[in-house]
Amino acid sequence: MGHKHDHSHHHSGGNVKVAFFLNLSFTIIEIIGGLYTNSLAILSDALHDLGDSLSLGLSWYFQRLSKKGRTKAFSYGYKRFSLLGAIINSVVLLVGSIFILTKAIPELFNPGETDAQGMLYLAILGIVVNGAAVFKLRKGESLNEKVVSLHLLEDVLGWVAVLIGSIIMMYTDAPFIDPLLSVLISLFVLHNVFKNLRKSMLVILQGIPREVSIGDIREKLKNIPAVMDIHDCHIWSMDGQYNILTLHLRLDNDYKLSEQAKLKEKVRNHLIDESINHVTIEFEGKDENCELEEC
Repeated sequence: MGHKHDHSHHHSGGNVKVAFFLNLSFTIIEIIGGLYTNSLAILSDALHDLGDSLSLGLSWYFQRLSKKGRTKAFSYGYKRFSLLGAIINSVVLLVGSIFILTKAIPELFNPGETDAQGMLYLAILGIVVNGAAVFKLRKGESLNEKVVSLHLLEDVLGWVAVLIGSIIMMYTDAPFIDPLLSVLISLFVLHNVFKNLRKSMLVILQGIPREVSIGDIREKLKNIPAVMDIHDCHIWSMDGQYNILTLHLRLDNDYKLSEQAKLKEKVRNHLIDESINHVTIEFEGKDENCELEEC
């Protein structure tokens, strides 16, 4: 079966690399700026960005590793390794967000003084830098890249919130806005972290990809005259993008090998629009007894 190629995927490693260096450089500026302005929101976001920098570095490494071909140890190659980056990213943000909440919630009731004007300048810089990183990753197709891109988009939204908060603080006496922003940013990040972990775990646990329907596959294959029965179907994804299907087909006759080859090609053609990248087919005779009858 013809495999689907995503040409933007070839540039994804470079995109992650650029985003990594952008994020790491800005994290250093952010830590200095957060200490200077005495802003918990900025220091919290610095921790978030530090986690993102680690995540981006891991993503870059795992994405390069995932392009390696099959070996004696890994017969499917290293595609699934890119998932490790997505899971580590999520765990880093989970731990970081909980840490931020433990610091920000007490500050709500006893907020310290912050330099609102300094926060404003850092927020503008944060929007520009993180926006550039999101722009570099916007065409990423791997689950890993989508997770990283989402993290960076969250940073942009966080900086927009800091920008608005700093403007309010410049003109009103409302120091509680700084820790409040920290809490809101952390809760938003946690919400998305759980969503991403659920997606990653679905792949790790070999769940059926959301874009694939066993019912549709069965209906399409039943339209092939030679096929009497379809069973023992297994569908899973290597990395959230590359999907694999194995199935047994009971045929209505004893076909020659050359005829079976044509049937296999027909099966693959029927599945060309079903988001399946790799198909393994086992044919059975009409009177053959298969122990694996369920699909």
